[in-house]
Amino acid sequence: MSRDREIEKLGYDIKSRDPAIAKLHFSAVTCGVGGAQTRTVTRNEILYFLNRSGDIMRAIAVFLATYRHRVHKVRRAFEVEPDSGVSSINRGFAELVV
Repeated sequence: MSRDREIEKLGYDIKSRDPAIAKLHFSAVTCGVGGAQTRTVTRNEILYFLNRSGDIMRAIAVFLATYRHRVHKVRRAFEVEPDSGVSSINRGFAELVV
C-alpha cells in the first residue's frame, strides 16, 4: 500500500507499508534530468529525514531522454540540521546516492 503525500508538505512524498513486516516507509523523491550534477533538497525534507532516519528512504529519480527513468536509493544523506535561514540545499548527485 502506498500513498502520495507530496502536496501536503510533510517532509516526505510517499508513505508506504511493507506487507511482509508491516513496517511503514517514508520516501522523499528528488527528480532530475540525466546528466544533471546536483539535486535540490528542501529544509523540510532534511528535517524529516533527520528525525526519522530509521524509517525514511530517499529516492532520486533520473529521467532519461527516452521517457524512461532510473531510481537511486539514498540513506543518511544528511547528518546535521541546516541553518534556520536555509530553505533548500543543493548536493552533488554522487554525494546522495549509495
